[in-house]
Amino acid sequence: MTRHHARTSMGTALHEKFSAFAQGTARFTGHPATFLLAVLTIVVWAVTGPLFGYSDTWQLVINTGTTIVTFLMVFLIQNTQNRDTLSLQIKLSELILAQKGAQNRLASLEDLSDDELEALHNDCRHRADSVLTERRSRTRRRGATNPPRSIRKSPARRSARRN
Repeated sequence: MTRHHARTSMGTALHEKFSAFAQGTARFTGHPATFLLAVLTIVVWAVTGPLFGYSDTWQLVINTGTTIVTFLMVFLIQNTQNRDTLSLQIKLSELILAQKGAQNRLASLEDLSDDELEALHNDCRHRADSVLTERRSRTRRRGATNPPRSIRKSPARRSARRN
């Protein structure tokens, strides 16, 4: 049983809400305006240092704030990275399996739910196994003395024969 089948309906709803929140937060925090807001916050904090006499409380405010933001961002970044990695893997699998034309439906994998991504990943894995089995079967029928046509007709082999 996969980890996705073990989820309860409440767990699935929570997972989907977190995934949507993580995606939205990643888009927001990756925006230049958000970076400028963070810089402005630090500048305001630094400028208020003399006003508060560089007290321990003044220092604690920035230390606590940055620690909390950093701690939470680790989870959001990991979630986004996991989704992007799986999406990229599925896209690459599709290109390898179908060199003449990848399926258009795979162009927007990043917008799918985690369960939909997992289902597509399993589908690609099964297709890859089928292709590999077929290739092995063809290689056995052909025998070791008769290489595949792509190797027999390769430019490197043709130029080697001329020399």
